[in-house]
Amino acid sequence: MYPPKSSLIPLLFAIFAFATCGGYSGGLRLSVDCVNKTESNLSIDIAFAYPFRLHQVTFEVPTCEGKERQKLALTGDSSSSAEFFVTVAVFAFLYSLAATVVYIFFQNKYRENNRGPLIDFIVTVVFSFLWLVGSSAWAKGLSDVKVATDPKEVLLLMSACKQPSNKCMAVHSPVMSSLNTSVVFGFLNFILWAGNIWFVFKETGWHSSGQRYLSDPMEKHSGSYSHGGYNQDSYGSSGGYDQQASMGPSSDEFGQQSSAPASFTNQI
Repeated sequence: MYPPKSSLIPLLFAIFAFATCGGYSGGLRLSVDCVNKTESNLSIDIAFAYPFRLHQVTFEVPTCEGKERQKLALTGDSSSSAEFFVTVAVFAFLYSLAATVVYIFFQNKYRENNRGPLIDFIVTVVFSFLWLVGSSAWAKGLSDVKVATDPKEVLLLMSACKQPSNKCMAVHSPVMSSLNTSVVFGFLNFILWAGNIWFVFKETGWHSSGQRYLSDPMEKHSGSYSHGGYNQDSYGSSGGYDQQASMGPSSDEFGQQSSAPASFTNQI
């Protein structure tokens, strides 16, 4: 569970991710200048938006062969990767919001048992994986969108542009800056969620049990070492005392032994 300030960061990043992708709408403009000016169309607008089902985006262009019009469609479909990316962002936003509420108002219940931290840890790992997959898939999908909406590629679809006498050109290209930003925020969310895995793991019972498992053998080892050192000292002190005592008789005994020859001399 993140602190309130930390939980606001993934919440804001999730908002930026799905807002820059899900709220996108763009387009490009082309012009076809035929030899017969009455058949020309100098303003062909092609609009597209999220979820980027480009094969459903149709437009009409002149053929420069009378009044006949050619109906074309863009190529590609990046809806699956775009929708998956936005879905992950929305659910990450909702979970971050719920985590903030729980941390502020229900922190005591969250820490009553190990269930809350375990759920938080599992969800964090899952969202880290989803952000990595979703951001990678959307980055590939965005690359396909850029190719499909490139004015040069679209002009190749027009039969009129295959004739050198007609002039085809792009008036303006689509702006993809917000979509590029969405990919950046996607990978930033992955880094953020993956970095929080360790902090959430420390609140679980798995981390505390591991700490106890590591501390118990060290306490036993240090206790046995201290006990062994104490015995060694006592043994050394007692051993030294016994050794000193066994080196020879005491001064009293030595005095008694030396007095015996003196008394025998006096008798003689």
